[in-house]
Amino acid sequence: MLEVGGGVGAIQLELLRAGAARAENVELSRAYETYAVELVQEAGLEGRVERHLLDFASQGDEIQAADVVVLHKVVCCYPDYEALVGAAAVHAKRQLLLTFPRESWWMKLGITAANLIERARRKTFRVYVHSPAAMIAVARSHGLEPTARHRGRLWEFCGLERTAA
Repeated sequence: MLEVGGGVGAIQLELLRAGAARAENVELSRAYETYAVELVQEAGLEGRVERHLLDFASQGDEIQAADVVVLHKVVCCYPDYEALVGAAAVHAKRQLLLTFPRESWWMKLGITAANLIERARRKTFRVYVHSPAAMIAVARSHGLEPTARHRGRLWEFCGLERTAA
C-alpha cells in the first residue's frame, strides 16, 4: 500500500498489522520523520515500511505503483487536486481511497477562517475545499470507478476501484 501525506504512518501500521505485505509513505514535511521511525520500531515492522520526502504530485514518477493508494485528509492540504489525485490514480493498481472535506457552506466558512489565521501568523500553509465531483472525475479519467461513498458531517470518503481494461 502507498499512502500520500501519511504523517507518522498510523494508517499504514494498522494495514500492516491487518495483513498488508508492505507500506510506503510519501510526505512533504520532515516534521513527522522522527516519530514515524519510532512508531515503526515499536511495532516491530522495520523493513516493511519505506518513507519518502517529496512532492508526490510533481515527483510521483519516483514512486512505484501499489495495489492500494490512500489519500486520507490530504487533498485538502494541496492546491492542485488534479495533479495530486491524478498521480494517485496512476499509482493505484487496484484501489484509490480518498477522504476529503465535505463540500458545505460550514466547511468553507471554517476553512476560510483557518486560512485567515494562517495568513495572520504569516504562514504559507492553506487548506482547500475541492469539488468532490471534480476529484472523482480525475480518478475516473484514469480508469477508476467509485465503489463506496460515505458522507459525514465534516469529512467525505470515496473508495474507487480499477475497472477492467
